[in-house]
Amino acid sequence: MPDRPERLRYAIVGTGARAEMFARAIAVDHATTAELVALADPNPARLRAHEETLKELGAPPVATYAASDVALMLDKERVDVLVVTTVDRFHDEYIVAALEAGRDVVTEKPMTIDAPRCRRILDAVGRTGRHVTVTFNYRYNPVHEAVRRLLAAGEIGEVGSVHFEWLLDVRHGADYFRRWHREKANSGGLLVHKASHHFDLVNWWLDAEPVEVYAQGRLFFYGEAGLRHGYARAYDRVHGAPEASDDPFALHLADSPGLRRLYLDAEVHDGYHRDRNVFAPGVTIEDDLAVLVRYSTGATMTYHLTAYSPWEGYRVMFNGSHGRLELEVVENDRVSLAAAEVSSGGAQHGERAAAEEGHVRIRVHPFWQPPRDVPVVGYVREGHGGADVRMATVLFGGPASGPDELGRGAGERDGALALLTGLAANESLATGRPIRVADLVELPPPDTPTPERAAS
Repeated sequence: MPDRPERLRYAIVGTGARAEMFARAIAVDHATTAELVALADPNPARLRAHEETLKELGAPPVATYAASDVALMLDKERVDVLVVTTVDRFHDEYIVAALEAGRDVVTEKPMTIDAPRCRRILDAVGRTGRHVTVTFNYRYNPVHEAVRRLLAAGEIGEVGSVHFEWLLDVRHGADYFRRWHREKANSGGLLVHKASHHFDLVNWWLDAEPVEVYAQGRLFFYGEAGLRHGYARAYDRVHGAPEASDDPFALHLADSPGLRRLYLDAEVHDGYHRDRNVFAPGVTIEDDLAVLVRYSTGATMTYHLTAYSPWEGYRVMFNGSHGRLELEVVENDRVSLAAAEVSSGGAQHGERAAAEEGHVRIRVHPFWQPPRDVPVVGYVREGHGGADVRMATVLFGGPASGPDELGRGAGERDGALALLTGLAANESLATGRPIRVADLVELPPPDTPTPERAAS
C-alpha cells in the first residue's frame, strides 16, 4: 500500500460470518491505527446483527448502507480502504468500484471466480494505480512460515516435486454443501474457493508460478450421491424439517444465537437458506479432486482435496536435490457424533469438541543423515493456526507491525496466480485436457509499475 495516514478509515461490504473477524480486528483490536466507519450489505437484518455485535464488543457505532450504495458510502464516509467479504461471485463488482473511486481494497480469497472477472480486476488496477490485498491468511500461520524459511534457506536444495493432500472432515467439509458455496456459479467450486489457499501457499513456498494444470474430480459423497451411500434424507433445509432432528449432517440455526441473527432472522429479506441439506439436489461443485501442476521452476505438484474425511488436516511433502521436507498438520483426529451435534449448534469453522486431538510436525530428511524434527513456535489450533490474528496485525496494525520479511503480503498478482491454478483445473475438468495458465489470463510481469506507482 502507499504511505498510510496515522489512522485509516475502513468500510466492509458483505456482512456474513467471515466479516466478523475483520470488523473486530479493525474496530476493537487495532482501533488506534484503524477505524471502522461503515458496513454495507443487501440484507438489513445482517447489518443489524453486526451493529449489535459491535455494540457488545464496546466498539463505536458505524454507518450502514445497502450494498447498492457502496459508491455513495465510499465518498460520504471518506473511506480509505474497502474490505470485501461478499459472496465470491460479487467480489469483482465491489473491488473494481472501489479502485475506480481511488480507494485500495482488502478482499477475502478467492479474489474472484473466473477469468473475465480476474482480467477486469487486473485492468482496473492498471488503470487506477490502486492496490488490492488478498487475505491469504495461511501465509501467516507460524508452521507455514517455518516451511518458507527452510525452503528459502536451501534446506533440501532445489525442489523437484511436491505432494499436497488436504482433508476436510465431515463437519467442516459438509458446510460447503449446505450454503451458497454448493453452486459453482457462486464460488467457482472448491478448487477456487478453498484450494486457492493451498495453491497460493505452494506459489509462495516455491517462489514459483503455475504454468500448466491437469485435473480430475467428481461429486462423490454429497448431493444426490448421498442416496447411493445411504445418507440422504427427504428434506431440503433443516429448519422446520422433523427428518433433520437426528441427522449428524444437519445445521440447526435456531440453536446458535449468532447464526440465528445472521441468517435465520435475515431470511425474510432475501430468502437465503444457510442450512440446506448437504445431500439435497442442486450441488454443482465437486467434493473429491485431484490436480497435477507444473511450475515455472520445473517443479511439479500432485494435489488432492477430499471434503468428506473422518479427520481434518493436511500433509505436504517436498522432494529436493538435498533431501525431503515433510509437513503434517492434524487439526482434529476425529469427528464424533457428539462433535457433530456441536457443529449443528453453530461451531462450524475451527471450533472442536474437547475430546478431539491434533498435532503439528515438520520433519527434514537430509540425504545420508538421520531425520530431524523442526520446532514450531507460535502455532495454536484456533484461528487457522493463529494466522488470522497475525494477518490482522499486519493489515490493520500500522507501521508498528514491522517489516514483512517473508513476503507474506499478497497483492492482486498473487491473487490471480492462486485463482488461475483453480480456474485451469476447472477447465481441465470440463475438457479432459491439460490447460496452460497463460491461455486463461495473461499476467503482467512481476512488479510492473502502474501509472500512480510509476509517478510516486
